Amino acid sequence: MARIVMKFGGTSMAGIERIRNVANRVKHEVDLGNEVAVVVSAMSGETDRLVNFCREASPLYDPREYDVVVASGEQVTSGLLAIVLQSLGVKARSWLGWQLPIRTSDAHASARIETINSEAIGKAMAAGEVAVIPGFQGMTVDDRVTTLGRGGSDTSAVAVAAAMKADRCDIYTDVDGVYTTDPRIVPKARKLAKVTYEEMLELASVGAKVLQTRSVGLAMKERVRVQVLSSFDQPTDNPTPGTMIVGEDEIEGTTMERQLITGIAYDKNETKVTLTAVPDRPGAVASIFAPLADANINVDMIVQNVAHDTGSTDVTFTVPTAELARSLDVLERERGTIGYERLIHDTNVAKISVVGVGMRSHAGVASKMFDALAARGINVLAITTSEIKVSVLINEDYTELAVRVLHTAYGLDAEDAA
Repeated sequence: MARIVMKFGGTSMAGIERIRNVANRVKHEVDLGNEVAVVVSAMSGETDRLVNFCREASPLYDPREYDVVVASGEQVTSGLLAIVLQSLGVKARSWLGWQLPIRTSDAHASARIETINSEAIGKAMAAGEVAVIPGFQGMTVDDRVTTLGRGGSDTSAVAVAAAMKADRCDIYTDVDGVYTTDPRIVPKARKLAKVTYEEMLELASVGAKVLQTRSVGLAMKERVRVQVLSSFDQPTDNPTPGTMIVGEDEIEGTTMERQLITGIAYDKNETKVTLTAVPDRPGAVASIFAPLADANINVDMIVQNVAHDTGSTDVTFTVPTAELARSLDVLERERGTIGYERLIHDTNVAKISVVGVGMRSHAGVASKMFDALAARGINVLAITTSEIKVSVLINEDYTELAVRVLHTAYGLDAEDAA
């Protein structure tokens, strides 16, 4: 018998028939004798609908009230799944974030989980009851509803798995695993059997949509074994294997360990922001990024240009497109302190990244990337690197071409693909 946390995304929960499919899969695990907790997302498109309501109400909405609105989507699906499970003869009940409780920080719309009281769930699971938990939500110490940011249900699932000391956390999505890149763009993309936490963390952070970045970081910290599976395969005793996200110790000696590049990721949800004629003096850069950080706005790529003869410089960086309006508002309010001349933004950009643990022991990875892009006339606007990742910012119109070119350049194309 195993203790399993199963997480189902919005596509899996999109309507009663799909919820019935989820319920059958959960029942299959229960029938095998496993203790099961389920974490669910809102129905596909529902969170976007709720977010748009908030934006229509006010572009600069109160994040605390925003959380109250958007957290309701998961409440609906958790209750519906519990109802369907009960109709199948499975003991089940829903547990909302405040009922456990799941305690979080007070960073509304991007809260972080601090503690989960697993006592009640543990007793229910031990008694054969399936706990159905809405992902994405929690509550502060002063009992205000919070949400974890888009994709936060993955983080909820991993956190529950860690709190419950689960044997693994199964993330069910509309894909059957982690691929070397998006197979909709590159038909020759290959499914990976295992990926290290570190590689998955980089892939998730640079645009791979399979798992949320914070969920992978939490899994790595808590050593939670995560499996990515398709929610549309029929449950069987010998299911089609997905992709396991594990520590490097579980991959030693395999071809994965020797692979130079694990995958290519892209992200079109970035906006390039440039501040011109920023005074070239100590503290100038801090005056830009400190207020953005205070507003819980994540800044990604940063480029400071060569100083002008006038004693000023231009600073370029990227922010999530969804945070553009708030970013511009913060920067306009801080204009007197920063002292920039113009604020320019460009949404027609995309970030392309190559990721792989093999970079640690191989030179020339970045050079190959730049050469491959240059050969196809793709200009690089900005560059960032880490120990196992190289990312570039390019014109969005070249996104798919860049992904295909790099996938081939690094030898990731499947030999048996059509």
